[in-house]
Amino acid sequence: MEILLIRHGQSEADLINVHEGRADYPLTELGKEQAKRLACRLNEHCPPDIIWTSTLKRASETATILADEVGCMLMNEPNLMEYNNGVLAGTPKETVASKYSNPAEGRKPHERVQNGESELEFRMRAEIVFSKILAESYCVARIAIVSHGGMISNLLKAFLQLPVTANVSFYTGDTGMHLLRKNGEKHVLVSMNNTEHLIKV
Repeated sequence: MEILLIRHGQSEADLINVHEGRADYPLTELGKEQAKRLACRLNEHCPPDIIWTSTLKRASETATILADEVGCMLMNEPNLMEYNNGVLAGTPKETVASKYSNPAEGRKPHERVQNGESELEFRMRAEIVFSKILAESYCVARIAIVSHGGMISNLLKAFLQLPVTANVSFYTGDTGMHLLRKNGEKHVLVSMNNTEHLIKV
């Protein structure tokens, strides 16, 4: 099975300098154009049989553009949503720095953001939803998962079977795509953060 991990396009939150997370902002016009470019690339080179998507607007709008172009099934999955950042969602970054600053020694993995989730809970949510998606997609050759930077980083950790406490993260740009292959117990990371579709010709 091939697995495409895809981040949503540019959202309106990117333009107003707020913490996004669970704040539900739609795509910008540029974000829609990024998704359309990716859709054409998928349709030509690696069309998925099923697209699973986070239910937050910026991801679901991206996934809908992809599914419409490719002509495949679209599955909504709330557990693919971004990190639950509680009171930080939608808050201007300068306000967060002054009002909700982290402890000097950093937040422990088990400690939650106010009204949110801890890093450990986030990782476990990624493990559970990834396991579910793979189990329910076993009969197809290629799937796509449209989600968010933090969730995609945790899905990659799950795929690579990294320890829960591994202090690593993986960057994904707007509509960036990671290609994974799973053949039984063999896991292959083929490419990371591919954004070739955004290069103007």
